[in-house]
Amino acid sequence: MRPEQVTKFKLQLEAKKRDLVHTILQLEDNGLRAALSNTTGELSAYDNHPADLGSETFERGKDLGLRDNERVLLRSVEHALDKIHQGTYGRCDSCGAEIANERLEALPWATQCKECQAESEQIDVTPRPLEEESLAPPFHRSFLDSDRVDSVGYDGEDAWQDVARYGSSDTPQDIPGTYDYKALFLNSNEHQGIVDLADAIPNEPGSTSNHARKRRQKEDKETGR
Repeated sequence: MRPEQVTKFKLQLEAKKRDLVHTILQLEDNGLRAALSNTTGELSAYDNHPADLGSETFERGKDLGLRDNERVLLRSVEHALDKIHQGTYGRCDSCGAEIANERLEALPWATQCKECQAESEQIDVTPRPLEEESLAPPFHRSFLDSDRVDSVGYDGEDAWQDVARYGSSDTPQDIPGTYDYKALFLNSNEHQGIVDLADAIPNEPGSTSNHARKRRQKEDKETGR
């Protein structure tokens, strides 16, 4: 590559670097340096429905994505400038072949030829974490009813049912087969406090258990369980 060409690309890369640094600083100064609670006025987001902070969360995620993209591009520009200083600019990092001038005109920070770039994009796949083999499916290890029919202990399924009774962001239209908000969790029609239906039979007529059983039967009839 002729020296005048290298000088031209160097000026383009330096200008691109200044623009990227300016954009990154602008994104950070316009909100990313401040906590999300400062812009929403909320002390915490844990007790809010996800939709309540949907717009704010989306905008914060978008700004983070834009900044990270600029950072990745900045690293490529700085790498290309390093190659200029080393005298290797215009040659592919992988095969050593000369990069087409048309490619450099479009992407001055390109450090691989078209063929090597296409090959690296095909094989550059992030491997899945090894822990997934022992953890999948999520929470299944604590759901004992499916593996042990005789299990009556308090397990992960019971814990989720206790929490889900207080509501979640799901609605009946989100869960197939549900008909009201009381049926939005796994096995919501299970009787609470008993292992077998016979346990609900009171020892004495007119006792509290008998009234509770009739009340449950009435609720089941009304909800169609």
